[in-house]
Amino acid sequence: MTLSWTCKRFDDLGVHALHDALALRCRVFILEQGPYQDPDEADKMSWHVLGHDEKDQLVACLRIVDPGARFAEPSIGRVVTAPEMRGQGLGRALMVEGLARCAKAWPGRAVRVSAQAHLQDFYGGLGFVPVGAPYLEDAIAHIEMLRPAEPALAKETP
Repeated sequence: MTLSWTCKRFDDLGVHALHDALALRCRVFILEQGPYQDPDEADKMSWHVLGHDEKDQLVACLRIVDPGARFAEPSIGRVVTAPEMRGQGLGRALMVEGLARCAKAWPGRAVRVSAQAHLQDFYGGLGFVPVGAPYLEDAIAHIEMLRPAEPALAKETP
């Protein structure tokens, strides 16, 4: 499946794109995994990467939080794919896109994730290594993982 990618700051998303992203996140993070406060202040300080299918339906999204807002490094979070699209490699494609955006915006910087612990192998396959011990976040086991810095190229916006 081919996805078209957009990456915009919160203020530039527009109400329809914001609605679609929050609705997708709600389907997974709240309806599947249990209630918690999904939209938070970090959304306002983030780039939002959106993946649309051939029918222009949002099927994958994540956010990239600016360095210093949550962690010293840029961080990727709220990684989600539509439940009906799972098993097609969209999660990996989404993370590859997010990492590419991080490398453009913050060349030579490590990237951090607060990963659900059961996805440690998935993130490990993308170059992330665990740092610290597992912890509970919203009643789900998580672990911080860090992808070491890569050589810097030219600075651009995501």
